Amino acid sequence: MSDITIDGKKKSFKEKFKEEFIEYWINVAYLTFYFGVFVTYKRLILAQYEIDFEEYGTAFFNAFVLGKVVSIIGMTKMGKKNINTNLSVSTLYKTAVFTLCLVVFNALEEFVVGYFKTSSAQEAIVILSHHLGTHEYLASLLVVFTSFIPFFAFKELARVIGHKTIIDLFFKRKEADL
Repeated sequence: MSDITIDGKKKSFKEKFKEEFIEYWINVAYLTFYFGVFVTYKRLILAQYEIDFEEYGTAFFNAFVLGKVVSIIGMTKMGKKNINTNLSVSTLYKTAVFTLCLVVFNALEEFVVGYFKTSSAQEAIVILSHHLGTHEYLASLLVVFTSFIPFFAFKELARVIGHKTIIDLFFKRKEADL
C-alpha cells in the first residue's frame, strides 16, 4: 500500500496503522482458514487409523504468527518489489520469496527453541536438522506455498486495479445482475 493518499497528501500515522491493522487481520483470517482446512484433512486421514488429532489451536497460532511475518516482510524492500511483468510471474515470485523467508524464520525459531531447551548450539542444530527434514515439515511447507499462490494473486491484482475495485467486484452486487 502506498504512503500517499488519493489527494496526494502523505498518510498520517493513524491512517497507516489502520491499514496495517486491517491488512494483518485479513492475513490472519485467510491463513487460519487455509491451515484449518489442512488440520481437518490431517484429522480425517488419521481418523481412518483411529488416531485422535485436533490441533485447530495450532492452525490459529501459526496463522497469527505467519500473518505477522508476512506483514513484516511486506514492509521490507523484498515485499514491496513489483516485478515489471504479468501478474502470474509477480504472484509466483512473491509466493516463492515469502515461502523462503518463512523457512528462514522457522529455522531461526527452531534453533532458538532448541538452544533454550539444550543450552547447546550444537544440539540445537541437531534438533533443527531433524525438524527440517521431516515429511510433516515438507508437507507443511507445501501447504504454505500453495496457500500463498491465491493469497498473493489477490494482493497483486489489488495492487494493479485497486483494493476498492477488488472489494466492489467481490462484495457489491451489480445492477445488471438483478
